[in-house]
Amino acid sequence: MSPTTAVVTLAVAVFLACAVEAVEATTIVLAAATARDARSAAAGTIAALVVLAAIVLVAGPSIQLLPLGVLRLIVGGLLLVFGLQWLRKAIARASGAKPLHDEEAIYRRTVTASAAVEKRARFGVTDGYAFVLSFKGVLLEGLEVVFIVVTFGSSAHQLGVAAIAAGAAVLVVAALGFAVRGPLSRIPENSLKFVVGALLVTFGIFWSAEGAGAEWPGSDLALLVVFVFVAALSAVSVIVLRVRVQQKVDARVAAQSAVAPAAAVVPVTVVPPRRPPGTLTRFGLFWYDYLVGDDWQVALGVVLALVLTFLLAPVWSAAWLVMPLAVLLLMPYGLVRSLRR
Repeated sequence: MSPTTAVVTLAVAVFLACAVEAVEATTIVLAAATARDARSAAAGTIAALVVLAAIVLVAGPSIQLLPLGVLRLIVGGLLLVFGLQWLRKAIARASGAKPLHDEEAIYRRTVTASAAVEKRARFGVTDGYAFVLSFKGVLLEGLEVVFIVVTFGSSAHQLGVAAIAAGAAVLVVAALGFAVRGPLSRIPENSLKFVVGALLVTFGIFWSAEGAGAEWPGSDLALLVVFVFVAALSAVSVIVLRVRVQQKVDARVAAQSAVAPAAAVVPVTVVPPRRPPGTLTRFGLFWYDYLVGDDWQVALGVVLALVLTFLLAPVWSAAWLVMPLAVLLLMPYGLVRSLRR
């Protein structure tokens, strides 16, 4: 793969990944601007973007000080865990096992909740609630953008390219959102997440195996083969899961038609209110979700696969096979576990 092709691939991957996050952030900002105060929502958005830009400026150059092998080992492992999480959700939604992400419903809920809060001036703006709502929404979604920019850009030594691609994605999505003045429900968000998840897993497999000492046959050209493998595995997972979902639906319909309807007695369960977690707990949970994801067993499986690759790389020229085989096992395993929850 030529240097130009590698840079273009990196830019496309970052652009698509950041566009998905920008859609969700734009929905929140639009709701705050529509139901509350547009200037306060804009101020919160700008404040969050300044914080995110500062994080990139500090974290990007700092992480690039690590040796390339160590950097790709850490970044590849994180991308793999992160990408598998995205891909599991996209597969479940594409198969019908989980409902599609509905930006219009999120927009309506946010507007309704915002309209019920009293308008008060805070932080030097007219509407403090609109400011905080926009700031939190952009910051939380933007942190994933920062993660993608820093990891992709640092591992490929193209932090500037990654930052430009991310900025372009945010600007395009924001412009579209404010042009239509509503949620971007027509953007195929699940399809984008499917493609982005496959790209994240592909780069995660490739970089983590390289960082662990394995040498890919064909060098960078192996990325294309790995992507085809991940995409094929994902497509097969969707087909198999779709068949299982249809079987469950057919069995449920048959059971309902065979049994005469009776008056249903719905038990009332009183759930005691839970005490909200403290600030330190929420901070810890936030970083746990970023580094481990929604399934610690899958994350542990990735770590064990990396250790095995590291041990086999000096004595086996095909040690690069370990990571694809690990994904072949971990993807369906994690998918089954996620659907049981």
